[in-house]
This record gives sequence, C-alpha cells and structure tokens, in this order.
Amino acid sequence: MEPKINTKIILATFMIGAFFAVLNETLLNIALTELMDVFQIKAPTVQWMATGFMLVMGVLMPISALLIQWFTTRQMFIGVMSIFLGGTVIAACALNFPMLLTGRMIQAVGTGLLIPVIMNALLLLYPPEVRGRIMGTFGLVIMFAPAIGPTLSGVIVDFLGWRWLFITVIPFALFSILFAYKYLQNVGEITRPKADVLSIILSSIGIGGIVFGFSSAGESGEGFSSVKILVIIAISLISLLFFVLRQLKIDEPLLDVRVFAYKNYTLGVTIFVVVIMAMFASEIVMPMYLQGPLGYSAKIAGLLLLPGALLNGLMSPVMGTLFDKFGPRKLIIPGTVVLIGVMIFFSNISPAIQIWSFVLVYIVLMLSISAILMPSQTNALNELPKHLYPHGTAIANTLQPIGGALGVAIFVSIMSQGQTSYLEKQTGQITQELLDKAMTAGVHHAYWFALTLCIGTFVVALFIRKAISPDFKPEEMK
Repeated sequence: MEPKINTKIILATFMIGAFFAVLNETLLNIALTELMDVFQIKAPTVQWMATGFMLVMGVLMPISALLIQWFTTRQMFIGVMSIFLGGTVIAACALNFPMLLTGRMIQAVGTGLLIPVIMNALLLLYPPEVRGRIMGTFGLVIMFAPAIGPTLSGVIVDFLGWRWLFITVIPFALFSILFAYKYLQNVGEITRPKADVLSIILSSIGIGGIVFGFSSAGESGEGFSSVKILVIIAISLISLLFFVLRQLKIDEPLLDVRVFAYKNYTLGVTIFVVVIMAMFASEIVMPMYLQGPLGYSAKIAGLLLLPGALLNGLMSPVMGTLFDKFGPRKLIIPGTVVLIGVMIFFSNISPAIQIWSFVLVYIVLMLSISAILMPSQTNALNELPKHLYPHGTAIANTLQPIGGALGVAIFVSIMSQGQTSYLEKQTGQITQELLDKAMTAGVHHAYWFALTLCIGTFVVALFIRKAISPDFKPEEMK
C-alpha cells in the first residue's frame, strides 16, 4: 500500500456516497401506496419501482468486474455517482410514472456499480488483518441506511410529499461527487481486459431472469405454479449454465468463476447467500404477520422491526473488530446456532405472542445475522489473490439480490401454500379468526423450511477456517 494514499479520506468518500445510494433502495417502500394514487396505477405496476431496481442492480453487478479493470477508482466512483445523481434529478422532476420509473432505473445503475467498486478498492487498500474492522465500518452504512429508509420515508412523505424523497438526496449526492473529485485517489491497476459480448448477454439474461422470475413468484398469487414464471426461471438457468461454461473456456472471463476453487470463498459465499435469504424473507414475512393476525398498522409494524434493523447496522463495526481478533469461526458458528433458535421460535409463533417477546427475538435475529454476514463475506474475499478481487466482489454482490429474491419467493410461496392447505381442511364459514389461523400455519411452514436451511448453514460453518490471502506473506500477518 502506497504511503501517500490517505486511506481515511478514501473510506470517508466511499461511505458518504454509499450511504445515500443504499438508503435509496428502501426509501420508496412506504411511498408506493401514495404513488399508486398520484399516478392512478395498480400495485403490480408500482411494484416495478422495487423489482426493477433490484433487477437492474443484479444485471449490472457482473459487469462491474470488467469496468473496475477498465477505469480508475476516481473515474468509476465519480461516474457512477453522477449517473445516480442524474436518475435522482429525473425522478424528482417526474411528470408521469414512466418518467419516474426511468429515473429510478438510472439510480439503480449507479447503485449497482458502486458497491463492487468500493469493496474492490477496500480489499486493495487494507491488509487482511484489519479488513474485518474496515468492512464492518463500511457495513454500518450498508445495513444502517436501508434500516432507516422506511421510517425516514414515512416522515418525508407525510410532511413534504413524495418528490422530496428524491429532492433531499440531490445535495448529498452532489456533495459526494465534489468531495471525491477533490480528495479521492486511485487504487489498483488498469489492465483493460477484452470485453466478451456473448458473456455479457448470457449473464444479463441469466441473472436478470432469475431476479425477475423469483421476484414475480414472490409477488404474484400463483407463485411457482405459474407456467410463465417457471419458463422464465428455466431459460435463466440455462443461460447461466452456458455463461459459466463460457467463462471456463475464454482467456479473459467476464466473471472468473474459478474463485469457487478456493474453499473458504465457496463456504463463505454459501453461508452469506443462505443468511441473506433468511433476512430478506423475514423482512417481508414478519411485517405481513404483524399487520395480519397481530393487527398492527404498517407504520407501527415498521417501528417494531426498527430496533433490530438499527442494531444490525450498529453492530457491524463491532463484529468486524471481533473478526480481526478471533477469526470467523468464533462468530459464524455461534451466530448460526442462535439463528437456529430464532427459526424454532418463529416456527411456533401465534397471535397470542407478547409483542415485547417478538421485538426481542427479532433483535436477536438481526444480531445473529450481523455476526454471520460480514465475517463470512470478508473471510471469503480474504482467500483470493489480488487479481481475483474484482471477480470475487462482483460474484458476491451479484448473489445478494438473487439470494434476496429467492428467499422472498420461496418463503412467501410456502407461506401461501400453507395457508391454502389449512383453509382447505376447514368446514363452515371463513371468518377472520380462521384466516389468522391459516396465516399462522403458513408462517410455521415457511420457518420450518428456514430452520432446515439454517441447520445446513451450521454444518457448513463447521468447515470454515480463517483465510490467509496468497498475496500476503505470513510474517506480514499479525
């Protein structure tokens, strides 16, 4: 690492930009109902504000590995933040829903490319012995921003109106660009590998289709029984298969899937994806249960979940420091044990539950997730040599929206099937009490599946070891 590089300034630049880009992911969730009224559109249409955002991010993240090797850190950061700013301005000035959606998708381009750029730079800037603390500090932004998004959104919409969700972001995005222009330094080398067009097409169809297919399954009433959804997922999986085969053949792959030859990378990413599935699904299923059988309003449900979400973000730097000191096993293995306990609790939940116990268990859930996510991802990336950093970060970040969409789709589908199965066994009139019992049965089924996944994750965690990067000599390690 060059002594002239000011790592603190670079980290500060990254955190400012990332905070507002990631905050934007959840900032619109509360406002979707108002947007339906303003633009006279239905729920499936407005849902594209969320689904489309995730779709664009998923498609672009694999390409980030190529772009990182073509452009300098300054060019990439200032470029993607400028794209994000442009999308924000378009959305703030939207005269109709297509214009608003266009602005939102342009925002997604900036957000989708930003996180891999930052993570790659952090891996190059900091040696493995302090990466846990650094990734944990950056994780504070990644987890804290989306946690406060819905609450902040509700306040802004109630007092100022939906346009201010975008207007308030503009000065901060502009400041981030100007700050980076003045202080951000370049990290790493430019190699300019050849761009393989067929790989880009295959990855876009495969990853885009997977995210769209599973997101649609989670949002639609038919779920995985829809022929259209099954066809989309099948085509996507075939495209991904051809994509992987092509990456193994060509000299300069778009995404070097050989990263999975590194054992700790494979184990860490596997754990990371499963926990992402459980987290995303819980953030959908639990609010539904709070607003259903437990009878709370949307805003109250959001507030009940807020302590756990905030603590998850705040604990990220702490978990990072503990990771540097004790390694991954002493965090991930206990974390998965606690996660199994939480899944057992949720698989036995009922409307008679005391709300304080629900809030407490949700806090424990988010604490266990914070003990697993960052250590598993950081340890996975620590295993790789420097030339694979762009590919390792791109793959890990690509799997995040896929894991989230997959988790939501599977959990919601299992929950819906459980509800239907319960109601089919009943005779007589369908009452609200019966519907609440049916939803409770559905939630139980979903968390039995989650329990199975978490037990599998615990087994995988037993094989993980502290990774030592081949680019760092043992004597350089503490």
